[in-house]
Amino acid sequence: MTGAAVEKRRHRVVVIGSGFGGLFACKHLKNADVDVVLISKTSTHLFQPLLYQVATGILSTGEIAPATRIVLRKHHNTQVILGEVTHIDLAAKTVTSRLLNEDTVTEFDSIILATGAQQSYFGNDRFATYAPGMKTIDDALELRARILGSFEEAEVAKTQEERDRFMTFVVVGAGPTGVELAGQIAELADRTLVGCFRNIDPRDARVILLEGAGAVLAPMGPKLGSIAQRRLEKMGVEIQLNAMVTDVDARGVVVKDKDGSQRRIEAACKVWSAGVQASSLGKLVAQQSDGTEVDRAGRVIVEPDLTIKGHPNVFVVGDLMSVPGVPGQAQGAIQGATYAAKQIKAEVAGKQTPEQRKPFHYFNKGSMATVSRFSAVCQIGKLEFGGFLAWLIWLVLHLYYLIGYRSRVVTVFQWFVAFLGRNRGQMAATEQWVFARLAMEAMNGNEEDRREVRGELGENAADAGKSGANQTPSPSAGRSAV
Repeated sequence: MTGAAVEKRRHRVVVIGSGFGGLFACKHLKNADVDVVLISKTSTHLFQPLLYQVATGILSTGEIAPATRIVLRKHHNTQVILGEVTHIDLAAKTVTSRLLNEDTVTEFDSIILATGAQQSYFGNDRFATYAPGMKTIDDALELRARILGSFEEAEVAKTQEERDRFMTFVVVGAGPTGVELAGQIAELADRTLVGCFRNIDPRDARVILLEGAGAVLAPMGPKLGSIAQRRLEKMGVEIQLNAMVTDVDARGVVVKDKDGSQRRIEAACKVWSAGVQASSLGKLVAQQSDGTEVDRAGRVIVEPDLTIKGHPNVFVVGDLMSVPGVPGQAQGAIQGATYAAKQIKAEVAGKQTPEQRKPFHYFNKGSMATVSRFSAVCQIGKLEFGGFLAWLIWLVLHLYYLIGYRSRVVTVFQWFVAFLGRNRGQMAATEQWVFARLAMEAMNGNEEDRREVRGELGENAADAGKSGANQTPSPSAGRSAV
């Protein structure tokens, strides 16, 4: 590239990730004198806080995951590249992304990392085979198929023992996602599915919420945790605190209680919402910086201006950054991305140098979680309350952050149907939603992975051991695995 060509190119900002952080970074750079390249491994902007409503049939994926290209089509200085980032070279200022088998190398002058976090199984990644998390659209669709499929299996079960296992739903982790999901599974069984079966009564379903700590919604404090716990228990959810999950398999979970004793819960449908792990890109960039470290969850311990040591042009925001007092929520990502975009614009305009930047300051707008229809808990400053008012505030806030007028209108209609009536508009589920991920694990994993997957799909150990290394599981073999 010639010197003249370099001079003509505008300052290029590469944004990695299309979540709240990535999208708001692009939004605030829309009219800046820069070229923006957004790189994401998914084609949509996911409104993750409402994933559990996709999993329980209230909303469709279209309402919470609009296409990123469509959202940004009026951002004429922004290019969207679909692909998974495999390498970042801070010295050469390049990002390498891969789509299928094709690599793309993109140069940058500034970069904003907003790749978020994924589900953490605390070193027991094999649990994912049997207990999917709640971080992606695929997770939500798979879980919907597992929930509804469990009721279908219970309807045709031959023994009471089988029926009980399929009618038991275990949610691991009593944070906001776990609380919201447990409440919606209970409402699904107690309202929507009542009268739909002939051999079972969905109201007999057991919904068990397991928490390794001693409180529900522990980060939100004892008052709100108690409100949420009482509401869940009134709905019939069994809450088991100080219950550490030590093993998960196709047929259930093993729990270690506070006194050290272990017990087993037979359950066909499990979901994991107990922890998060930051994207591996955080560690990748930290290793290229002299002195930057990551915390136990893989989040980058950033400088006061959200950059890494020695690289004032490398910003880390959202769930990938570790800043005291900033929770891993949408507000943290939005404010961090907005701050980073403003620093870049000011530098490009010649209004300040990196040394003149003011430190990032997080404004806590509160936190909330919905427990059931007409009931939520809310924390705004020192004010803590629950009930119907908190639920209304939760509705309004989530509608505000949904992208697009159509998404808001359709969401309001779906909420009206689900919360005021008994029906839910998104009750489709297929075996493929369950088995697609398992088949990919068997195809791409080692022989041990294949044996675990085939066990989940209903094959016995002997058959799994005889299976060829290049074979993938057949959906027809896994009726009992749903």
